[in-house]
Amino acid sequence: MINVHFVILGAVVGLCGSALYIRDTVRGLTHPNRVSWFLWGAAPMLAFAVEVRSGVGLRSLMTFTVGLGPLLVVAASFLNRNAVWRVTRLDVACGALSVAGTVVWLVSRQGLVALAASIAADALAGVPTLVKSWRAPQTESASAYLGALANSTITLLTVTTATAAIVAFPAYITLIAGVEVVLVAGRLGPRVRHLRQADAGVGGGGRAP
Repeated sequence: MINVHFVILGAVVGLCGSALYIRDTVRGLTHPNRVSWFLWGAAPMLAFAVEVRSGVGLRSLMTFTVGLGPLLVVAASFLNRNAVWRVTRLDVACGALSVAGTVVWLVSRQGLVALAASIAADALAGVPTLVKSWRAPQTESASAYLGALANSTITLLTVTTATAAIVAFPAYITLIAGVEVVLVAGRLGPRVRHLRQADAGVGGGGRAP
């Protein structure tokens, strides 16, 4: 395990990734889904509050920066009206479910229940962006996800005594950020679709008319 103060380095790396994403948003190169990014900001802030109350300590800095970055992305999206992804029914449905998870957090009196609700809310908020990253990865930027992945991984490496309050949110962020990096940087969706089309073409060409 590494020293807990490395969490500060992870937070800086995470914010640098968000800063690059914000730059691409202002330039119109990236089109953030405001539903996902707003709720991605709100849910971690709730998780941060739970972690503070649970005595997580310096490691909660990761959760705070993971929430701050998306809120700054949402603010930046208003600087370029052409940099916004169109909101669909899926976005609205996932957003409503995410808000429901947030309500559970607000009414819960148990820290672990609240933490689970905040993670569920964050995951539901991310569904529209995950779908978007699969279908149109060129409208995304991997920088924020790489920063979040580094941030959460460093935080997990500082853990000496694992408890749900300490590791749950960093572990979740590692998972979701890792998936986004593969989808966006790896252009997984287009690659899979291209392979399917190629296979269909080979199969179609081999059949007799």
